[in-house]
Amino acid sequence: RYMRRTAYQHYIPPVNFGYVENDLYRCGQPNELNFPFMEKLGLRCIVWLAPEEPNQNVMNFVDDQDIQLHHLGVLEGGNASDPITEDMILEAFDLVLDKRNHPMAIMCNIGRHRTGTVVGCLRKLQRWNLASIFEEYRRFAGPKVRILNEQFIELFDTDLVRIPVDSPDWL
Repeated sequence: RYMRRTAYQHYIPPVNFGYVENDLYRCGQPNELNFPFMEKLGLRCIVWLAPEEPNQNVMNFVDDQDIQLHHLGVLEGGNASDPITEDMILEAFDLVLDKRNHPMAIMCNIGRHRTGTVVGCLRKLQRWNLASIFEEYRRFAGPKVRILNEQFIELFDTDLVRIPVDSPDWL
């Protein structure tokens, strides 16, 4: 189990933390220093996109906070540098667009490539222009931009996304 500090509390966001929309956040895998901050978000759901499971401390935190963890990143015979798939994006959107799962966080190990691709496709669904989508993707990817991810976002067919009747206000 993770430790709750009762004395002076520091609120430190995880690597690549960002506000995507109301009750929707993005970040890399949090560590123990980030748990007090994460607890303040009141998360109901985490969409985990990395191929491997989150570490045990994160699993304990998720369990303690009664957060649903959806591990979508499992690739048969794949590795961490393989690009995200269309099926993973659509599965993530089934969760992200369901308001009952909010507040929610989209995560991968560093919160850079897979998370950035899901958020980029969401921005496309929100009808952002590509220049703005890529600017946001690059801000989080830093010098490690993957052109394949940008190409994936550009070619992503938003008509494949099932929009729920009671979708979030920001869609």
